[in-house]
Amino acid sequence: MTNNDQSAPDRYGLVGHPVAHSRSPLIHSMFARQTRQRLTYELFDAEPAAFETTVRGFGAAGGKGLNVTVPHKEVAFALCDEASAAASAARAVNTISIVAGRLHGDNTDGVGFIRDVKVNQRQTLAGVRIAVLGAGGAARGIVGPLLAEQPAELTIANRTKERADQLVEQFAAAGLVARTFAELGDLPPMDVLVNATSAGLRGETPPFPASLVGPQSFCYDLVYGTSATPFVVWARSHGAGRAVQGWGMLVEQAAESFAIWRGIRPDTRTLLKQLAR
Repeated sequence: MTNNDQSAPDRYGLVGHPVAHSRSPLIHSMFARQTRQRLTYELFDAEPAAFETTVRGFGAAGGKGLNVTVPHKEVAFALCDEASAAASAARAVNTISIVAGRLHGDNTDGVGFIRDVKVNQRQTLAGVRIAVLGAGGAARGIVGPLLAEQPAELTIANRTKERADQLVEQFAAAGLVARTFAELGDLPPMDVLVNATSAGLRGETPPFPASLVGPQSFCYDLVYGTSATPFVVWARSHGAGRAVQGWGMLVEQAAESFAIWRGIRPDTRTLLKQLAR
């Protein structure tokens, strides 16, 4: 990036459906001010049929990079010309860099999630029982990093068993189990419960058995909102020890994306204090 003030700022953005609720433009503008980078960050609401056209059109117009959110992360992986180790392991992309017309895919969800849970929330992951609810692109980004923390067991649950089975087969690790939501009812309360479904974006009541939650449970919603998400409300109403939404993950994964694009990682502490948790 040139420091010439006469040049146009570099363009970045977020593509997903929906995206109107996103705080990513605010976050990246604050990162840019902190690190003295000149850039813009836009929102692109693209339904699945328009995803590839949106990405390629943005690149053709000189765009430098895109974040990718639901429901496009798995399709983004297939679209990219090359992918990082994290993206390849997850088979999902949340960060696209556009260089000389080629699309390079990364996945910063996992590192952002783990950093928020361990550093900001001070929650232990090693040796505990964890359940991830959902088996889509959001779940794919965090399963590998969660396994690296060596939990006692990790359950992947989904409305349909097939997608959960695919994720378990993909990572093929000891203690990794697939279940349907309906099959969770016979399990004792989890130490860590992660909502990786997009139900909260649609305001749906979580379709999970209340028996998953106990006073020792730490419940984390990858979705975030200006008020408590349906999952956080559900977890608290059933006696969870702690229930938080994904503001911290949003900020931490954004910082990792920013570092990939700009070569400098912003300090997240100031921003985290300003955002509702």
